[in-house]
Amino acid sequence: MFGRIARRYDLMNAVMTGGRHHAWRRLAVGEARPAGGRALDICCGTGDFALELARQGAAVVAGVDFGREMLSLAARKAQAAGLTDRVQWHLADALQMPFPDGAFVCATSGFSLRNVDDVGRALREMARVVAPGGRVAVLELTPVRSRLFGPAFRAYFRGLVPLVGRLVASDRAAYTYLPNSVRAFPTADALTDLMRQAGLVEVRYRLLALSTVALHLGVKP
Repeated sequence: MFGRIARRYDLMNAVMTGGRHHAWRRLAVGEARPAGGRALDICCGTGDFALELARQGAAVVAGVDFGREMLSLAARKAQAAGLTDRVQWHLADALQMPFPDGAFVCATSGFSLRNVDDVGRALREMARVVAPGGRVAVLELTPVRSRLFGPAFRAYFRGLVPLVGRLVASDRAAYTYLPNSVRAFPTADALTDLMRQAGLVEVRYRLLALSTVALHLGVKP
């Protein structure tokens, strides 16, 4: 599915968020504190999070995904940004990564945990490969519980987004999957618990975009 929509993926992100997804990534990377160290981005897609880690000072960034089409586009973006010497792309599974324990100063995930088979295992892998004192930052859509705003958001997300997906990406099915994946995803509080269970401490989150997006942060003890 992600291979089918790869070429329109960035455009759809911009349309659905009004371009705000870049600002959210900058905020998340700032919280991750990659400067001077090795950084990891899992399920990196077309590379926006990984490239932002490099822009904010990571010495080397590893971007992991098992979508060849996504990684191909990410590599082109790195070349256009002049960052090919600092970002490495890995065709790998986020649930079983080919890195030793404590290899990175931080690990990030942007709008991708909804797409793994086992969220807890993905978080444990992120915690495993981060060095003590390092940070794990997760930026993710979160189910909206507000009685005031929730119904309007769900109507937009379940009705308009699939329509826009058909018009812009020629793939209504992929953008029907998106709202369904959010509905089935843990709440921000539940994801906080999963991060603690993965061995992280000082776990907290911040709600963004009218509480439709959550930025989670945890520290490896």
